[in-house]
Amino acid sequence: MATGDFSDRDGLIWIDGEIVPWRDAKVHILTHGLHYASSVFEGERAYEGNIFLCQEHSERFIRSADLIDMPMPYTAEELNNAKYEILKANNLSDAYIRPVAWRGSEQLGISAQDTKTHVAIACWEWPSYFGDEAREKGISLEIAKWRAPMPDTATTASKAAGLYATHTMSKHAAEANGFTDALMLDYRGLVAECTGANIFMVKDGKIKTPVPDCFLNGLTRQTVIKLAQEHNIDIEECQIELDELLAADEIFVTGTAAEITAIGKINDNEYTVGPVTRQLREAYESLVRQKNAIAA
Repeated sequence: MATGDFSDRDGLIWIDGEIVPWRDAKVHILTHGLHYASSVFEGERAYEGNIFLCQEHSERFIRSADLIDMPMPYTAEELNNAKYEILKANNLSDAYIRPVAWRGSEQLGISAQDTKTHVAIACWEWPSYFGDEAREKGISLEIAKWRAPMPDTATTASKAAGLYATHTMSKHAAEANGFTDALMLDYRGLVAECTGANIFMVKDGKIKTPVPDCFLNGLTRQTVIKLAQEHNIDIEECQIELDELLAADEIFVTGTAAEITAIGKINDNEYTVGPVTRQLREAYESLVRQKNAIAA
């Protein structure tokens, strides 16, 4: 996964309509987004110069801002153009792209009516979120104590920064115990997601994945569901009990950063990288490099 001091890198960042040197892309310490988590973001990938689901990511970015009552000053088309502009400026063709929007320092307090929404887009090379070793062995998950919130207590359909505090704590706890990531249950005790990816299970050749009624319905998740249907693999969105998940033949996670990554272990339960996971992983890797399918 991405490491290093992200404030001290070579490159360029698009911020509020201008391209600036990476090290000069800064905000004030009293920005509202820092104090009150009034911020949303996206994670996107470019393959061979084309941004996968570029329009869909821009639309979700705008929708996320709307869900936290933060006006977005750019249209989807303007955001698309800005993403390609900064990708070209950094001379990157295969890259991770991070758009982020936040309320500025024009007003400080719970109320943010007078703040301005700022937007920045950064991009950098990021080959594999979990590393190449995970391809054949899978990653390990520890079941987290923190749970996905009830949908009427948080903007769970928004990719809002504030929602990720429990994800960070869960991942830290898992890493401290020697695991790669954490498996999070929802407020009912049902299987929800990992800290930055959606989860799928395979049993007897059939796929199940949790209904995203209290966590983000990932764009990669939606893509994988369509791929399974196109390959005539039975797939069902349903509530999944933890015991059912642990009894699966294969388990994998999906996300823009994670792409399709197999699970090799959950607590003390071990799994192999099975044929359904491999089939969908190959189909996904082929899809994202089809220019006619992903160009903006």
